[in-house]
Amino acid sequence: MTENTKKTYSGFIAIIGPTNAGKSTLLNQIMGRKVSIVSHKVQTTRTRLRAVKMVGDKQLIFVDTPGVFKPARRLDRAMVGAAMDAISDADAVLLLVDATKGVTETIRELGKKIKDHKNVFAVLNKVDAIRKQDLLPIVAELSELAEFKEIFMVSALKNDGVDGMLTSLADVMPEGPYLFDTVDAPDVPDNLYLAELTREKIYKYIHQELPYHIHVVTEKVDIDHEGVLEIYQKIVVKSDGYKKIIVGKGGEQLKRIGTEARHDIQDQWGVNARLHLFVRVEPDWEEKAENYEDQGLEFKK
Repeated sequence: MTENTKKTYSGFIAIIGPTNAGKSTLLNQIMGRKVSIVSHKVQTTRTRLRAVKMVGDKQLIFVDTPGVFKPARRLDRAMVGAAMDAISDADAVLLLVDATKGVTETIRELGKKIKDHKNVFAVLNKVDAIRKQDLLPIVAELSELAEFKEIFMVSALKNDGVDGMLTSLADVMPEGPYLFDTVDAPDVPDNLYLAELTREKIYKYIHQELPYHIHVVTEKVDIDHEGVLEIYQKIVVKSDGYKKIIVGKGGEQLKRIGTEARHDIQDQWGVNARLHLFVRVEPDWEEKAENYEDQGLEFKK
């Protein structure tokens, strides 16, 4: 068989699971770089982020979905809707389970939604955090939810068990042309990726419930005469009280967020950058359709 007639394989894999189960950490480990923000807070992933991973001659396209939880706001419904849509579009589904929490009610509900999919896998994440003898009952309970092709034992944080998981997922990819370039990379618009890096730093430093009521927008990116990236972003909040928390006394909090986000951008992109942050009060931002479109979410009334 010549190079021109060599078979190729390509498919989508939806990563689903409860909030804070480690989906973003797993995806970052698969890609060997940050493609999805990580936080100890729940409900941090809002977008459907895609990342392309080559395993031999097979192209795996991972879709990191928002964590599944009980939606209350319009934004919440859009986030959960994105996760559910990813299941029906995927060639394989990867159900991520936090081993420290076991089979929760959310996992049971997800099991009902995915049980008829032809390629369903489960991942027990954070297995390094519990005793080995405690894993078997979780596996047994999981096995009753769906006919999983395989249940992987993984520590995404330590990169244990990830390679074996990738090999098994590659085995079920359908034959077909490559859908993206054969380079491991995230399929994320630059402006959204830059905004996500800043949002991650807000989660890191703000400990009130503020993070679930903020939105970061990259409004403009220029390159100056010295080749420095000039990035202008607005941080949207719902009230003046939230704005004061973000800015901090004497602007110190905003400066700290901006400095660390800028360092992250420079490390990720290998460029010199200046990050200009502005905090804007927009009380009804969660109700505006344009705030969903750049995140790949559907505006649900």
